[in-house]
Amino acid sequence: MKNVSRLLFSVLLIITITSCAQKTRKQIIEPHLTAKQLSGYSQATFAAGCFWHEEALFESIKGVKEAVSGYAGGTTNNPTYETCETGTTDHAETVNVYYDSSVVTYPTLLKIYFSGQDPTQVNGQGPDHGTQYRSILFYRNDQEKRLAQAYIKSMQTSGKYEAPIAVQLMPFTKFWQAEEYHQNYIDRNPGSGYVQMVSIPEIKKLQKEYPQLVKPDHIY
Repeated sequence: MKNVSRLLFSVLLIITITSCAQKTRKQIIEPHLTAKQLSGYSQATFAAGCFWHEEALFESIKGVKEAVSGYAGGTTNNPTYETCETGTTDHAETVNVYYDSSVVTYPTLLKIYFSGQDPTQVNGQGPDHGTQYRSILFYRNDQEKRLAQAYIKSMQTSGKYEAPIAVQLMPFTKFWQAEEYHQNYIDRNPGSGYVQMVSIPEIKKLQKEYPQLVKPDHIY
């Protein structure tokens, strides 16, 4: 009976967390800031698995004004969640981060980005697998490219990782904003199995590592 119970629990757990691609209820969410308000801030663009917790993770950092979920890295125009999940668009789930550079620097965002994932995992993060979940660091200028290259080199020579760093380094071209029901997903769906079992534990882990960088009202 214990073995049967354990098997049933394992099956239910797998069904619960599955992946970021599980079906969700569409919700209309108003943006925190308007495009005009956001235009005055610096931007950084990152992909590292499911954009639900990447968005919430960055929004919890002091100096970050907004993080928007979307798609980037491919050449397909007007990608949607459904087409991106097929892995045929070449796009990856991505977050576009708007930040106050007088409060948080780009190197600090790099530290958050790399610490919030397994940088050696190829084409995925955690339970999410496929090119649409690959890790990509998008640089917008030569300075960001040099900083990113230096950070990746330091990781490769640190001795911390047994496998090569799998994060791709790509020039930023275009960011396609995801559907409204994906924005602020964790705040709107705190009871989701994926959120409880995957997203929040990942965010808590990073916040525990860098408590001085976390907004007091964004502690999970």
